[in-house]
Amino acid sequence: MKELFSKALIPYIFAIVISIGASGFIIWQSDANIFILISMLIIEIIFLLIVLSLLFTKYVKPISKVTHTINEIIKGNFNARFHSSASEEIGELSLKINTLARSMSEISMHEQMQSEQLSTLIDNMQSGLVLIDEKGYLHLVNRKFISMFGKTEKEYKGYLYYNVLEIEKFHETVQNTFLYERNMKEVFVHRVGLEKRYIEIIGAPIFNDRNLLKGAVLVLYDVTELKKLEKTRKDFVANVSHEIRTPITSIKGFSETLLENGTKDEEVTKEFLTIIHSESHRLQLLIEDLLSLSRLERDDFRLVLNKFRAGEMIDEVLPALKHKAEKKHLDFSIDVDCDIILKAEKERLKQVIINLLDNAINYTPENGNIEFHLGQVKDYVHIKVADTGLGIEQKAIPRIFERFYRVDKARSRNTGGTGLGLAIVKHIVEVHEGKIEVESEVNKGTTIHVYIPK
Repeated sequence: MKELFSKALIPYIFAIVISIGASGFIIWQSDANIFILISMLIIEIIFLLIVLSLLFTKYVKPISKVTHTINEIIKGNFNARFHSSASEEIGELSLKINTLARSMSEISMHEQMQSEQLSTLIDNMQSGLVLIDEKGYLHLVNRKFISMFGKTEKEYKGYLYYNVLEIEKFHETVQNTFLYERNMKEVFVHRVGLEKRYIEIIGAPIFNDRNLLKGAVLVLYDVTELKKLEKTRKDFVANVSHEIRTPITSIKGFSETLLENGTKDEEVTKEFLTIIHSESHRLQLLIEDLLSLSRLERDDFRLVLNKFRAGEMIDEVLPALKHKAEKKHLDFSIDVDCDIILKAEKERLKQVIINLLDNAINYTPENGNIEFHLGQVKDYVHIKVADTGLGIEQKAIPRIFERFYRVDKARSRNTGGTGLGLAIVKHIVEVHEGKIEVESEVNKGTTIHVYIPK
């Protein structure tokens, strides 16, 4: 009977007691037997209290539980449930509330999953992302942006963009995006220590349902590699133009002289024709090297692998090179393990050996030494070409495999080189999944190691 003293029923109990007391007083005034009167009142009170107790159990108590469950759902506790079979109506209400709670729980889980996916996507983007509201406050910065500009997320979020970023182009992009209400694009240089990075920034305005400007999203791309490729392309075109122009100018000049003056002086004619032949040969070598590089750099390039003995390959390439070295009075030592079996593209590997030895012969003064070694180190075939030539400065070593890069430009042209030999060597080694190392000291010589997987 504890429920009879709950707050919800106390006013009703007081009303019942007062009404029963009043009715008893009226009956007592009519000279009724006092004992009968008291008995009737007690029975009436007990009956009314039982009715009240049943009403409380069937309606008031379930409604109180319903209120508590709904309050829990409002607070975000979607696991709260309400179960009651006090009446058909309360049972149906219980079913509806529990269904609502389950639906809210599923919606919450779905939203949380979407939020986590979006957060993961934004954080793992390879581009910097910034969200700015209409007042200029930063609301979101992703991991890539932080890696670009340093600091932490807390040092950006909630601050005005011009107070935490000192990049003028960034400010201009934000201001122009808000001013013109359209996509804006800029490129700026960002220095990280001694390193220079090129950053492309794109600003896009954000509008609400009423087409009012609510902020802007900015995406930042690191285009340093693209800038380097663009510079390489420009340098390549400029170098090719320069390299081709020189022999063409010579050929054109001497052929015009021959056409104008005829062929009366045989010695002069022979000299001019020799120069024209030499320059045309140089032009042919340049074009062949360019075509070779082009083939190696194609996406669909495939090696034609075959097995062969090292001795077979060496017998095909060394005699001519050895003869060239002897003509220059160079001491040419050879150390080859002829029984090594290689699985590679034979013609490409021959090109590597020819280019390396040709460079060594060209850049080694008379009476110098050249050493050629072919052996095996673990799972690699090791090719070593060492000379006692001019050598290379340490700062120039990383660049010697660039196309048309020459350590000594004047001497390189005199030797008849195209400037593409080492670039071709590097590409051939890389497509064989090998590696190349260089050791050099000025005026003492150069040693190049090539490792090709067996």
